[in-house]
Amino acid sequence: MTDPRIRNFCIIAHIDHGKSTLADRLLQMTGTISERDMQAQFLDGMDLEREKGVTIKASAVHMTYNAKDGHTYDMNLIDTPGHVDFGYEVSRALLACEGAILVLDASQGVQAQTLANLYMAIEADLEVIPVINKIDLPAARPDEVTQEIVDLLGVDPEDVIAVSAKNGTNVEAILEAVVAHVPPPPVELEKPARALIFDSHYDSYKGVIAYVRLMEGKIRKNDELRLMATDTVLKPVEIGRFEPKLTTADTLYPGTVGYVATGLKSVQECRVGDTLTLAKETDIEPLAGYEPAKPMVFAGIYPVDNEDYPVLKDALAKLQLNDAALVYEPESSQALNFGYRVGFLGLFHMEIVQERLEREFDLDIIATAPSVEYEILMKTGETLRIDTPANLPDEGSISEIREPWMRIQIFIPDEYYGTVMDLVTKKRGIFIEQEYPAVGRVLLVYDIPLSEVIVDFYDQLKSRTRGYASMDYSLNSYRAEDLVRLNILINSQPVDALTLIVHRTEAYNKGQSLVTRLKDLIPRQMFVVPIQAGAGGRIISRATVKAIRKDVLAKCYGGDISRKKKLLQKQKKGKKRMKMVGNVEIPQSAFMAILKLDD
Repeated sequence: MTDPRIRNFCIIAHIDHGKSTLADRLLQMTGTISERDMQAQFLDGMDLEREKGVTIKASAVHMTYNAKDGHTYDMNLIDTPGHVDFGYEVSRALLACEGAILVLDASQGVQAQTLANLYMAIEADLEVIPVINKIDLPAARPDEVTQEIVDLLGVDPEDVIAVSAKNGTNVEAILEAVVAHVPPPPVELEKPARALIFDSHYDSYKGVIAYVRLMEGKIRKNDELRLMATDTVLKPVEIGRFEPKLTTADTLYPGTVGYVATGLKSVQECRVGDTLTLAKETDIEPLAGYEPAKPMVFAGIYPVDNEDYPVLKDALAKLQLNDAALVYEPESSQALNFGYRVGFLGLFHMEIVQERLEREFDLDIIATAPSVEYEILMKTGETLRIDTPANLPDEGSISEIREPWMRIQIFIPDEYYGTVMDLVTKKRGIFIEQEYPAVGRVLLVYDIPLSEVIVDFYDQLKSRTRGYASMDYSLNSYRAEDLVRLNILINSQPVDALTLIVHRTEAYNKGQSLVTRLKDLIPRQMFVVPIQAGAGGRIISRATVKAIRKDVLAKCYGGDISRKKKLLQKQKKGKKRMKMVGNVEIPQSAFMAILKLDD
C-alpha cells in the first residue's frame, strides 16, 4: 500500500552547483516561507555554511504543493551536504527518499562528485530527475551539458530540466517532475515501527533532535522508544515535522519525514544510520547499512596560551554535542605542553572544526600537521592501531605496518592527463582504470595512500589543472608498506609534534628537506642549536642554527692576547651551561613546514 499524496526527495550535486539556492526557490514557490522571512541559503543555519557556500549539516523541510493536476501533495525535501567528507550522511539521507534531483552547473557540467552521488542514488534505487542549473550564466552551455547527462543516464533529452535557481526560471517544472516521476512511499501501518535516523542536532532544551524517516508502523508522542545500535531506551520530549521550523505533531505516520526530540545529552547515543523503534519490540531487525562514523584524519590541537586549556576542553565537548564524528583525547607534547589529539572525517571537516574553535570560542590554537591511522602487526601477533607517529612501537618489535589506501576518482579535461598522472605517481599512486563519460573529459581512477592525499594533494591537483579538476575519494583497504618513523631532534630533544611516518625510500629526502626548512624557521638562541632528522636508528640529516654571539672583546683595546682568550673561554663555559638548561622556542610555522615538504 502507498500514500499517493506524499513525495520524499533530496537534492544531490557536486559542490557549488546550486543545491541550496534551488532549495530556497522550492521553499518560496510552495509558500513554505514568506517573502519577509526569506534569506539566501535558508536551510544552511550556520554562519560558516553561508560564508563558505557549502552545506555542512543535512536539513529537512516539509512543503505543501498544489500541483497542476488539481491535487495537493505533501513534499519532504532533504538538502544534503555536498562535500566528500560527509559522504556517509549523504548515503543515509538518500535512503530516506524515493527520488533525487541531480543538479549540474550549466557551465561546468559533470564533475567527480556528480558521478559519486549519482552512483549512490542509483544504488539506493532512487528515481533520478536531471536538472541543469545556472542557465543564466554567460558561460552556460546547456546543450552540451544536456548531452553529457543523456550519455550518462540514457534519458531522453526532453526529460532534462533547464533552470536558473537564482532567478527562479522554470523551477516549477521540477516540482511537477517530482509529482510525476518520484514514486509515493510504501505505507505499512500494521508492521512494528521502524524509523531511519538520517541526521541529528543538539538542542540545549530538548536534547538530541533526531531527523527520522518512518519506514514502517507509526510513532505516537507518548510511546517509549529504543535506539537499536546503542540499545538506549527513551521517552520523547516531543515529535513533529519540519515546516521549516520544528512543528509538533501527535503521531508520525509511515512514509513521512519528521523529528523526534529524544532528551538525550549527546549525539554519540543517537547515531546517524541507526534504527528507532518501539521499546516493547524486542525481536525486530534493524534497517540495513548502519556503520559508526570513523575518523580518517588526526591532528594535535593545542592552545597557544596554556591557561586556555580548560576553555579548549569545554569547546571540544560542545562541538561534539552536534558532531558525532568528532573524537578527541588528551595528549601532551614536550614542545607544545597540553592539548588534544582530535579525529576528523577529512581535511574539510578539520578546517571547519578549527574555524569554529577560533571563531565561536575565541581561542588561539596551534594545529599540528594531520596524520592518519595506521595498523601495526606486532611480532607477538597482536594488532595495534595508532593515530600519532610518536606512538609507533620500536622497529624491532614490528612485523609490518599497514596504512589506509583510498580509491580516488579524478575528473579532468583530457589535456591535463599527463600532469595529473605525474602528480599521482610521485605520491605513490597506482593507476586502476579510466573512462570517458563526456567528450574531451576523462575520469581517472587510482589507488593512493591517504597519508599522501591529506597534506597538499588537492591544492597541487587544482594548480596543475588550472582549477578544472574535481576529485572524489573513499576508503579502499589497509595495505602493508615499508614505512619508518622520521624523528626530528631539536637541541638533542625529540619533538613528537614534528615526527612523521614516511616510506623508507623517501625518508632521506623528506628528512633533509624538513631540517633545511626548520633551520630557517627556528630563531637563533644564545647557544648553538643542532637540528637532526633520524630514521631507522641513525641520523640521516643535520643542520645547525648558529648562536647569537655577544662581542665580549668590545672593551679590549690592544693588551695581551691571553686576556682575550680568557674572556672567550668564560663566554664558552656560560653558553655550555645555558645550553644544558635552555629551551628552544619552536614557532607555529615550524609545525606547518611539514605541509610544504613537496614544494
